[in-house]
Amino acid sequence: MNLKLRILSFIYILILSTFYAQTDYEKSQLTEVWEPIPEIVTPGQNNLPPSDAIVLLGKDGLGEWKHEDGTEAKWRFCEGVATVVKETGLIKTQRKFGDCQLHIEWRSPSVVEEEGQGRGNSGVFLQERYEVQVLDSYDNRTYSNGQAGSIYKQYIPLLNACKGPGIWQAFDIIFKSPKFKENGELGSPGFITVLHNGVLIQNHVELKGKTVWIGEPKYEKHASKESIVLQDHGNPVSYRNIWIREL
Repeated sequence: MNLKLRILSFIYILILSTFYAQTDYEKSQLTEVWEPIPEIVTPGQNNLPPSDAIVLLGKDGLGEWKHEDGTEAKWRFCEGVATVVKETGLIKTQRKFGDCQLHIEWRSPSVVEEEGQGRGNSGVFLQERYEVQVLDSYDNRTYSNGQAGSIYKQYIPLLNACKGPGIWQAFDIIFKSPKFKENGELGSPGFITVLHNGVLIQNHVELKGKTVWIGEPKYEKHASKESIVLQDHGNPVSYRNIWIREL
């Protein structure tokens, strides 16, 4: 064995002997990562949002929202609750968002007047295009990919977690926005996860494109950040305690 090989062999044996001579605790330290340190966020308590959330609807009115034409929101507002006023039109946030965690509480009318899609119908649109359906689906048969918690006309919810008419319920939505190439082609699709009243009903489903009522969904290039939209479908659906965390 020449001198070079003997030296390399000695170094190799030295490294092995050093490793095996270490205690389990010392070995465990080799895979510890100490940087970066995650920022501290105070979780929400007593139905309050976490400390890093942006409140979109609280006790201060509808100042974060406008109608599609840019006019002040005409929905009824009282003590932290906004209610759809028929034919006033959708409302959208003035701020724009991409990837996000969205918490939103909603309530269908306590008086049931219609059935199917006419019963407590509204919707939450991410980036103005991708709808999570709001509907009174408590003992109310309609097409499954249009019931409460569906990604409208794309994905049936895993379960029906809907509470009865007039009872507050919540969506917690995790949204990964689609990304587009410079030429307009889709780079990566969007994904949505939805918990309805704490129950997982959409498990990181891949969006097929923009929500449409007729035909098949498809992607159209848009900005990386767009508004959150609440739909006016003619029913007096109410909303409260809406907050968002940018991811």
